Amino acid sequence: NLADVSEIVIHSSHHTHRIIGSGAGDPQKYSPHASRETLDHSLMYIFAVALEDGRWHHVDSYSPERAQRPATFELWQKIRTVEDDEWDRKYHEPDPDKRAFGGQVVVTLRDGSTLEDEIEVANAHPRGAKPFARENYVQKFHELANPTVTSDEQERFLAAALGLATLAPGHLDELNIEIPQAMLDVEGLTPGLFERHGR
Repeated sequence: NLADVSEIVIHSSHHTHRIIGSGAGDPQKYSPHASRETLDHSLMYIFAVALEDGRWHHVDSYSPERAQRPATFELWQKIRTVEDDEWDRKYHEPDPDKRAFGGQVVVTLRDGSTLEDEIEVANAHPRGAKPFARENYVQKFHELANPTVTSDEQERFLAAALGLATLAPGHLDELNIEIPQAMLDVEGLTPGLFERHGR
């Protein structure tokens, strides 16, 4: 029961602790009213939500309603990161086959007992528990693109991306994705850095 948690300490690298962890000293990383961008850079928030939900969703997990749940806020405030020399060494390991971006989690319960676990790389990492294969990346692309990109445009882009080695000179623009104009006609939406005027 998560209500029995007294404290959660995540041992991690210098970078993780200082940029997305409690070592950043940024109170917004603990605020349920923080922006999506800030929550995306709060390991404490991400860990709390993932622990409660057993998953992470690129949209739902950041919603204001999700961030402002009282139980989440209570758990979130009990999480902190610490810089750990061993995890920092792994983060900067010169050999990419040994480099690690994870950490160790120590959960202390109200009765004083502790639970510990660690992970070096994400499950989808080539060295992870369930490494992503090509079809996993394609599925992830569809999941992210479905709300804004037509299925025909998704398939056209994938054909170009997966056939990049044989893409003819002068056709690199096929790697651009075209969004339907109706989705771009949103009040307050300003043009991007590169405005596309046809293929």
